[in-house]
Amino acid sequence: MILKSKGGHRAPAKMADIATLAGVSPSTVSRALAGSPLVAKKKRDEILRLAREAGYVVNTTARNLRLKRTETISVVIPLAHEASQPLTDPFFVEMLGYLADAITQRGYGVLLQKIVPPMGDWLPTLVASGRSDGVIVIGQSTEHRVLEEVAGYYRPLVVWGAPAAHQNYCTVGTDNAAGAMRAVEHLLRLGRQRIVFFGDPSLPEIGLRYEGYLAALENARRPLEAANIVPAHLTADTAYTAMSELLARKVPFDAVFAASDLIAISAIQAITAAGKSVPNDIAVVGFDDIALAAHSNPALTTVRQDLERGAHTIVDLMFRRLGGEDAPSATLSAELIVRESCGAKLRC
Repeated sequence: MILKSKGGHRAPAKMADIATLAGVSPSTVSRALAGSPLVAKKKRDEILRLAREAGYVVNTTARNLRLKRTETISVVIPLAHEASQPLTDPFFVEMLGYLADAITQRGYGVLLQKIVPPMGDWLPTLVASGRSDGVIVIGQSTEHRVLEEVAGYYRPLVVWGAPAAHQNYCTVGTDNAAGAMRAVEHLLRLGRQRIVFFGDPSLPEIGLRYEGYLAALENARRPLEAANIVPAHLTADTAYTAMSELLARKVPFDAVFAASDLIAISAIQAITAAGKSVPNDIAVVGFDDIALAAHSNPALTTVRQDLERGAHTIVDLMFRRLGGEDAPSATLSAELIVRESCGAKLRC
């Protein structure tokens, strides 16, 4: 069967044309083109071949409207706590790259949004818009309440973050407390006496890192009065300023446990600018193991989050939830990566 227009040129094939060529109904053609296992593989392959040869193009917009799906996943970064934190933050860059790879491998597109104050009803509005089939949220920020609310009626929602008792929404994240405790115990074994926690414990993930920091001090029978928090935003400039101000006050300390690699590297820069040496005078350990950590000067000792595995776990749980499964939360293990900034290599 040759499809010709009045001018003699090849006309676009219709689904009914493919059905005639294959000797099946149009509904069978529709199922075959959608990859349905209800059509035998041999027949499905034949229909796909005939469609290619006839120049048939699937109208994905019409099909998605009919099936009430978009074949798109929203990836959202809420920054109620830090509106100035850019999407070029190395953590976001790595996580978004892994998520995009995992989502596109499933044949879906990605809709990326950064949400900054005023927050309003950002998540209910996004869900109600119907622009995507599911929502992945990177970081809880200060938005636990709205995440709980939406999870009560919207199942395809997965959050990278910290688990909380009796929460409704599905989370994937690292064992923050255990990773932090391992890092601080490492500093204590190296003989560091006054370890500063550098970060903002009001954020869920960082709060767990602070708990791990305190647990390590307590297990070492250090008085918790020795704990010293330096509040630091998760941006390079503000972290540099916070560390510079701490050094100017001449507060005695010989180690820093930073809540992220980015602010750890800023702390190293401030310490060096003040005329002190890392790690001889002050040891520094970060959290994340972003690509930049291994190339800082000195190379940064840090707690590794397996972001590639985390991204694939998030996407797997998302598609399981899209399929109607009540997929559970997942917690990934943390790994201490020892490099020069803690001083361990100087003692070998």
